[in-house]
Amino acid sequence: MTEITAGTLQQLAERYLAVWNETDPAARRKLVDEAWAEDGGYTDPLAAVTGRDAVDALIGAAQAQFPGLEFTLGPVDAHHDVARFTWLLGPAGAEPVVIGFDVLVATPDGRIGAVYGFLDRVPGA
Repeated sequence: MTEITAGTLQQLAERYLAVWNETDPAARRKLVDEAWAEDGGYTDPLAAVTGRDAVDALIGAAQAQFPGLEFTLGPVDAHHDVARFTWLLGPAGAEPVVIGFDVLVATPDGRIGAVYGFLDRVPGA
């Protein structure tokens, strides 16, 4: 068992966005396997998936929808086994296209057990 600290959650949030930014399918899948619990999930207004295969497929689909864009992590606020943070999605160094807010719940072994995402700004909305 890993001691879940604010630092652990900061690192987990960083790993989480690294997964979303990894465009090589094999490398991304390796990161998903390392970061997510086997039955970990992701839920936002547009998707609800459980398991590493589904998480990986969802991220691949999002990358296909927004090619060439990258995620940037905002400040991470964390306590116990929960972290909340904002993120930006856009071209490197430019105005973000999408802005979101996620809540990440860690498992006792320091992996992602669940992420609950909220979309604050989306194209066309």
